[in-house]
Amino acid sequence: MDHLGTGHPSASGKAQRGMSLGAHQPVSPSHRARVLRALGVTPWVRRTAASDAAGPVAASNAGAGVTCVVVLPQGCSTRELDLLGRAFNAFGAMLARAARVTVKDGQLAGDVPEARAYLVFGEAQAHALGRTLPPAVMHRAQIVLADEPALVLTRADAKRRLWSALRTLRRGLAATDG
Repeated sequence: MDHLGTGHPSASGKAQRGMSLGAHQPVSPSHRARVLRALGVTPWVRRTAASDAAGPVAASNAGAGVTCVVVLPQGCSTRELDLLGRAFNAFGAMLARAARVTVKDGQLAGDVPEARAYLVFGEAQAHALGRTLPPAVMHRAQIVLADEPALVLTRADAKRRLWSALRTLRRGLAATDG
């Protein structure tokens, strides 16, 4: 019998202390992977930074089979990128995981992967994309133009045009999937 009385069964003090000790002991990576797999959890692995100075172009998106590429002006503020990231997340994983390429001095800062759709922020970025992409790729791809991120951040009509562009992009990609 313990301090709770006869009507409340409880584990011994030694067993109670042992339960909290397990949380602090190191676990081998193979055991952790087995437990996560058994729970149905997919562990995420952080991406490594691209070794070149191409900016936000993701190394994993540079290959074939890219669904969407976002073309941004160089030097977007953190607030602008945060706003765009939230908008992309609202429209699903396809846009949230889209490759991002920046334009600096009228030239694309990195290689542009061939994609089914391009979301371009601003006329200068559209011209840079047009100079870089082969005509056959431009003919096959859906290219959607939106206002520059600075305007999207500060003006309501630019935000409405961004949402309209994202809807158009999503509909176009859904039509080519089906």
